Amino acid sequence: MTQSQDAPLLEVKDLRVEISTKAGSFFPVNGHSFSVRSGETLGIVGESGSGKSMTAMSLVRLLPKHAARITQGSIKLNGRELLSLSEAEMRKVRGSEIAMILQDPQTSLNPAFTAGQQISEALRLHSPGPRSTLRARAIDALRKVKVAAPEHRVDNYPSELSGGMRQRVVGAIAISCEPKIIIADEPTTSLDVTVQAQYLRLLSELQQETGMGIIFITHDFGIVANLCHKIVVMYFGRIVESGTVERIFARPAHPYTEALIGAVPKLRGHKGRLRTIEGQPPIPTEPLSGCPFAPRCEKADNRCFNELPPTVDADGDGEHLASCWRVLEQ
Repeated sequence: MTQSQDAPLLEVKDLRVEISTKAGSFFPVNGHSFSVRSGETLGIVGESGSGKSMTAMSLVRLLPKHAARITQGSIKLNGRELLSLSEAEMRKVRGSEIAMILQDPQTSLNPAFTAGQQISEALRLHSPGPRSTLRARAIDALRKVKVAAPEHRVDNYPSELSGGMRQRVVGAIAISCEPKIIIADEPTTSLDVTVQAQYLRLLSELQQETGMGIIFITHDFGIVANLCHKIVVMYFGRIVESGTVERIFARPAHPYTEALIGAVPKLRGHKGRLRTIEGQPPIPTEPLSGCPFAPRCEKADNRCFNELPPTVDADGDGEHLASCWRVLEQ
């Protein structure tokens, strides 16, 4: 199927994932809708446990078997419905069309294989060739992620590499087959600030060179401000606000988004006490009647505790959406 130039690379509509436990069932992904275009970066932001990583695993259909399942929705990549593909067909899509950079290279890299062997494995699956050709392509992938002396590093084991270097190897595996979409699941969590900045710059440069779309999952609004074009804010498995970076930073519509932005240290202006969000998210398996953020929200009223707010057009043009009674009443 041929897409128009303006059509999204990835389009997700009303996605819902159910997890079944002995204590009951809950929905870590509850009605998600968003899109990513060529050359665009979408940031997915939220606290730990808000459903960010589960959203990422849903997009590549790597949910835990017998525990989680997609119950409704649509995931289209270049106009192709991924949820209708067989597992064999989906294996051909992973890596070649949509790939993931996992957050902890120490656990995602196999210590028994060299960097080159692990990059070549992805290449061999999607575009097989002679061993010498695969090695040359692995070296080229390392060069693209700015690994120094890639001809030597290709033979290094993960234990012989620094944390920042291991993260670049994971990135090289992800880009080796030139996917259209990369999902980066908190890839800078284990990196120090200097290496983190280098890695983010690297992702931006790769995007400019290839035109790939990026989904960047993080809990850090500071990273989102510098890297992303659009933001999806998640809380308790729901998207509570979405829009462009400019609009959400200038006019956050949901109290949760306001609190997350308020927790980011500022380099200029008044440097007072950073904002904190008191309390904890609800227990997933317990019934919930109102807004899930209401118990922690300073602006909540009786309606917030008793009725789930609809998604509202905050600016009147369909580009800034929020799920909050306060927005509806403005």
